[in-house]
Amino acid sequence: MESISRISHMLETARDLTLEAAQSASALRSGGNSTTTTTTTTTTSARAPLPTAQLKKLLDSRNERDVLDGMQRVITMMYRGQSCLALFSSVVKNVASRSLAIRKLVYLYVLHHAEADPDLALLSINTIQRALADGNAAVRALALRVMSGMRVPLISPIVGLAIRKARGDMSPVVRRAAAFAVGKCDRLDAGARPQLLESVDVLLRDGQCAVVGAAAIALVELGLEPAECVRVLHRHYRALVAKLLDMDEWGQLATLRLLVVYARRCFPPPPGRSRVGARRAQGGAAQVPPKAFYDDDDDNQDEGKGRGQARHDAEDAMLDPDLELLLTACRPLLHSRNAAVIVAVARCYLYLGRAEHLVAAAGPLVSLLRAPADMQAAALANTVVVCMARPQAFVRYATRFLRRQHDPPAVRRLKLELLTLTFPWAGAALQAVVLHELEHACGHDPDRAVVRDSMRALGRCAAQRTDDDDENGPTTAAAARCLRLLLRQSARHDDPRLVADALTVIRHLMQQQSARPQRAGAHRAIVRHLATRLATATDAHARATIIWLVGEYEYGGGDDAEDAGAHGIAPDVLRMLVRGFAAEPVAAKQQIVLLAAKLYLRHLMDRRRPAADDDEDDEKTAVAILWEQVLVLARYDTSYDLRDRARLYRALLADPTATQLATLLLLAPKPVPHAATATATPSERRQHFLLGSASLALCGDEDVDDDDDDDGAIPGRGPGRALPGYEPVPDWVPPGEAPDPRLRDDDDRAEHAAAARTAGPRPPPASEKLDSAWRREQSTATTRPEMMASSHAAGAGQHREQKPTGRMAKEEKTLDAWLAEDAETDESSASEETSEEDEDEGEEEEEEEEDSESAEEQEKEPEKAPFL
Repeated sequence: MESISRISHMLETARDLTLEAAQSASALRSGGNSTTTTTTTTTTSARAPLPTAQLKKLLDSRNERDVLDGMQRVITMMYRGQSCLALFSSVVKNVASRSLAIRKLVYLYVLHHAEADPDLALLSINTIQRALADGNAAVRALALRVMSGMRVPLISPIVGLAIRKARGDMSPVVRRAAAFAVGKCDRLDAGARPQLLESVDVLLRDGQCAVVGAAAIALVELGLEPAECVRVLHRHYRALVAKLLDMDEWGQLATLRLLVVYARRCFPPPPGRSRVGARRAQGGAAQVPPKAFYDDDDDNQDEGKGRGQARHDAEDAMLDPDLELLLTACRPLLHSRNAAVIVAVARCYLYLGRAEHLVAAAGPLVSLLRAPADMQAAALANTVVVCMARPQAFVRYATRFLRRQHDPPAVRRLKLELLTLTFPWAGAALQAVVLHELEHACGHDPDRAVVRDSMRALGRCAAQRTDDDDENGPTTAAAARCLRLLLRQSARHDDPRLVADALTVIRHLMQQQSARPQRAGAHRAIVRHLATRLATATDAHARATIIWLVGEYEYGGGDDAEDAGAHGIAPDVLRMLVRGFAAEPVAAKQQIVLLAAKLYLRHLMDRRRPAADDDEDDEKTAVAILWEQVLVLARYDTSYDLRDRARLYRALLADPTATQLATLLLLAPKPVPHAATATATPSERRQHFLLGSASLALCGDEDVDDDDDDDGAIPGRGPGRALPGYEPVPDWVPPGEAPDPRLRDDDDRAEHAAAARTAGPRPPPASEKLDSAWRREQSTATTRPEMMASSHAAGAGQHREQKPTGRMAKEEKTLDAWLAEDAETDESSASEETSEEDEDEGEEEEEEEEDSESAEEQEKEPEKAPFL
């Protein structure tokens, strides 16, 4: 019967093939257009929806071709979103089909609907379990993948047993499938984690790199705590580093992530990282470029600093051997075709390496700009963080960061940020190129966010530290050009908000440069130029910024007496503002009240000195009148905040003889804005995120508008919130708490050494036995020819002495002669046996001496710590 069914099946297959060949031949005769039409019609009709009863009839058929057609229709309906639960029982019947194509489709259906109907899904478990013993490795791996993918908690013990069995399979495909099933089983039952950790430990010892990479992915999916993860990785660290280059890309990503956590928890930080971090914390944009190599240095103190720096460099050269092994093994991965692997290596160098490692990673990171636009933004976000740590390494690639017309706005903003970071380390020619790029972005970019970022980038470029003695230096000239460009942007009329942003950047620059006395005249000229913009400025923040600058740098902007009084334009500006006080926005009203309070305080301080002429007395009288008028206007304003401020200033200035508190509050030096301001690098908000994480690429881009308060302080920006599931990089292990390096030794060797110490002298291995047998055979082979030669010589001499001639010899040999000859033969054989026994005893003594020496060597070996 079985042979008849086979023959019928073969005949049906041959008939189908004949029909398909005939159809193809007819389509070729009719031409290309008819071929396309026929194929489309056939495909459409073959995949047209069928009634449920007809589908069940196809699935219950004994013909494998009909079952395959029915399964294809069911899978098509499933991925179109149509309900297929009514066919569950008919589909599950075919899980034991001999056709691998049908079984694959059944597995897809079961994986998709097992959670919706777990009772029916359990009917297929026995068949899938039997497939784990199939002779085909692909079938075994597929069965394990399906069993672990069925989201039915009742089968978690069965999945655990299947993983335990598959981890010892002869095929690496099955062992790799077992590694991928670990994470799915953990999500089904968290209580099975100890058994799963045992399976991961076994898979990490596998000789196939593909299996080890999958085991690393499984260890990441388990989501262990750093301390527990470190305990698992102790004895596999060196093997993972050695196999890192031969893994696939996904395995390399998971392994590098695990090794970064392990290195931060097990290795002491390199000696130079703390000093580099301190230098970075002092300010990235305000760093001075290093001194040229051939500059003269005659100061003894500088020579001492140079010797100290050389000593620090020598300390930095010392790295843990295992850490250096990891950093060296990562370097070839910088040439990977996968962008994520390059970013992962850069993360490893950023958190574990030194400056030269970041220099090596700069070029591969810049090469990611050739990627598609959706990948460029993520690659640039990571490149900016690395550039903030080592901007000198990216100076040579600065021209790669110029904007392109087809770049998205996010990519253009990140490129401008990279240009700004490399600006202080570039030469004069490159600085001119960067400023021209920023100027073009300010005036011609259609995106408002890019224009705002370009203006803030101009502020960061102008805020670089310059040499006060060299006013004609390239950095000073660049700062002056940045201020001119910002003043030009403040005259724009198309977007009032951009005008306010430009004025905010100018204000921050003036605050940062207020400590330089030689810049006071330039600041006063800028303020007078901006005061003329009050007639055209309409934005509330822009008007408030200009009024604050007038009150801060005019009417007594300097400490000398000649800089105060009539030389300021603040009284005239206040007189013009009081006329339209009721129409001003609330932010501008607050600054008007603050300006009036500062002017009246200066009036009280100047009244103690004798007046130079009558005009000055009139001006002081006008200031007092303006102060009273502002107080009256603020008293009846609708803003309660403004009324409270006015009452506070009135109480401070009520007593003309007690102005110390008012002076401390109103005229005190304002703090220099550094971080979390309009001139700060935008990526500082997300610099603390892990390099290569989704939080770094997606968080921290929100636009945070800065609200101006009465004395110019800018509220700080908080760091961006991380995405769910984000795990930060762990801190370095405290000094003296690093685990023993012997924990990273091979565990098998440690176990053998411990067994040898507890069991005493062990028997010699087979190799030593073979060597001793060979030496014994050699010694026997050299002594036997000598004994044979001596015996032959002795026998020949006796025969020569006693040999008779002719027949008389036989007749003369009597019975006594024969007996004597036999006795001599027995004595010679006994002497030979005695000599052989002596040789055997000597060889046995030599073997015992060798065994005792090997036991003593084992006792002298250092004790190795067991696996924790």
